[in-house]
Amino acid sequence: MALAGIRVIELAGLAPVPLCGMILADFGAKVVRIDRTRTATTDVLGRGKRSVALNLKKPGGVEVLKQLCNQSDVLIEPFRTGVMEKLGLGPEDILGQNPKLIYARLTGFGQSGLYSRNAGHDINYIAVSGLLSKFGRKGENPYAPLNVVADFAGGGVMCAMGIILALYERIQSGKGQVIDASMVEGAAYCSSWLWKSQQLSIWNQQRGENLLDTGAPFYETYKTSDGKYMAVGALEPHFYDQLIEGLSLDSTKLPPQMSQSDWPELKRTFTEAFAAKSQEQWTKIFDGTDACVTPVLSFQEAFSHPHNQKRGSFNTDVDGQVSPRPAPLLSRTPAIISLERDPEVGEHTQLVLTEYGFTKEQINKLQSNGIIECNTPKSHL
Repeated sequence: MALAGIRVIELAGLAPVPLCGMILADFGAKVVRIDRTRTATTDVLGRGKRSVALNLKKPGGVEVLKQLCNQSDVLIEPFRTGVMEKLGLGPEDILGQNPKLIYARLTGFGQSGLYSRNAGHDINYIAVSGLLSKFGRKGENPYAPLNVVADFAGGGVMCAMGIILALYERIQSGKGQVIDASMVEGAAYCSSWLWKSQQLSIWNQQRGENLLDTGAPFYETYKTSDGKYMAVGALEPHFYDQLIEGLSLDSTKLPPQMSQSDWPELKRTFTEAFAAKSQEQWTKIFDGTDACVTPVLSFQEAFSHPHNQKRGSFNTDVDGQVSPRPAPLLSRTPAIISLERDPEVGEHTQLVLTEYGFTKEQINKLQSNGIIECNTPKSHL
């Protein structure tokens, strides 16, 4: 696999860091998740990882982590600015011992700036990035599109990209570096097209009245007779013509597609049309056309949809849980993911420490001193 042989230490955190680690694991890296002792994990993105339970509040735990980092390629940490430094695990401490290490710091607001030490969540990060002001319908408050934009796209994915870039550069320089991955900046960077298209006419109205923000009737969702929905994205005129044909509407009796003053009335016309048939009926009508009309699928429906089934777009693990296949697809070194259950806290402590050169006597002493935990997995019967 593409990242075979790369060793990663991931300090357990909330969703963005686990996604970053899972991406690296999916593509072949050996990822060790450092969990707190005497705790349970809520990480659902532990696929392909191993768990070491380590008490970093004790000096002995700090030394163990340093030894792990000395033999690793990447460290991913999720804490607010200054936390790692207080533990004696800041970049100067770690890179001083292993100058080839990629030290990735994934936070909401970044390592500097007014908010760098503040708590926050996805909704706060996209608010500060400017993106939240774009999400919402006319006359309604801005709304957060789940926690996908900042946590996962701007955070986990962008941090993984930064790590891979740093690993590639290390081939030339032989040196590691520090990655300051801010979810605010990552989310903003993902929205570069929005920023750079502000002078275009598609954004000249208030939120919810523009081409791509539910203002246009041909870029919208519509309820069907069975209470489900269809998604319409017929932007270009030749796609729009096929939409009108599929809806069995008379184009000569409709206003011009780009007459914005007529959009509210045209949306009402489309609403009535879609309400006359079921989602299944509309899907049959528009499948095979370029009208850009597709059913809005639930997770289960997406899993079983013929297109996704044909491509193998989803995987099922030993516990029957479904998750998306890693993307993108690589022709020679594709991701080969683990279908085993996610690791429990401390399940691999002894195994990993042994691999990193700790003796049995050292491991026993660390365990007796409460620095590590070696936990036996619970039965999943």
